[in-house]
Amino acid sequence: MPKYQHWQLEDQERIATLSLNRPEFSNSFNPEVFFELREITHHLSANKDVWAIIVQGNGAHFSIGIDVNVIGQMINLEKALFRKTLLEMQESLDAFEVLEKPTIAKIHGFCLGAGMILALCCDFRIASRRTVFGFPEVKRGVPVIMGAHRAVRILGIGLAKEIMLLGRNIRAHTALSCGLVHQVVEPQDLDDKVFRLARNFLKLPPKTIGATKRIINQGHHLSIRASQDLEIDAQAELLNSPDFIEAITSHLENRSPKFIGE
Repeated sequence: MPKYQHWQLEDQERIATLSLNRPEFSNSFNPEVFFELREITHHLSANKDVWAIIVQGNGAHFSIGIDVNVIGQMINLEKALFRKTLLEMQESLDAFEVLEKPTIAKIHGFCLGAGMILALCCDFRIASRRTVFGFPEVKRGVPVIMGAHRAVRILGIGLAKEIMLLGRNIRAHTALSCGLVHQVVEPQDLDDKVFRLARNFLKLPPKTIGATKRIINQGHHLSIRASQDLEIDAQAELLNSPDFIEAITSHLENRSPKFIGE
């Protein structure tokens, strides 16, 4: 696996673990963190040996969000440069969100601001019972600028306004009740629960998982007719693929399938 300054990337048995590795800064984000994430996304997309991805933060926290020093650098920054840099940072998260492989956020400690947006870019979120979620940006004089719509989409406008406009944090049990996370577990059980979920995808055809994720991510923005066309196109791509043939053949032969990722 390639080496990165702010991330660690490891893989074992077709499961990649992507760790934000700035524990001395509580895994806060700076522009380089975003730009490396874009590179990593390209690498993971092209790597046929990775079938599922776990995202975590090293140290005590998942991430406390944007580095305060980065916010300070906004003062007197030329507007065109600010817009360009911010757009590139946003696009890094966008690319990761649509990566056609299942992603699981393993969340502990603080999950704030941009860290929370990164978690929302993942397909699944499993949190420790002690996790704290929030958007503190308003207290620093900035709105949520890394994709507030992701939180609104899941939390609903009412709770999203409460969290974002007041800068309030919520605990893991509240995050579970509003659908922000899929599971809340005891801290000692977090690793096991996440890996159990990831291993489910080793029994499924990767290209079909990717196509289904594309249908979900893109289809809900479209009309019914357009979303149905998207579904047809996605299945047409897989029609003669080895794993599609194996899925049908193994079912007809009443045996467990053996997928190869093709």
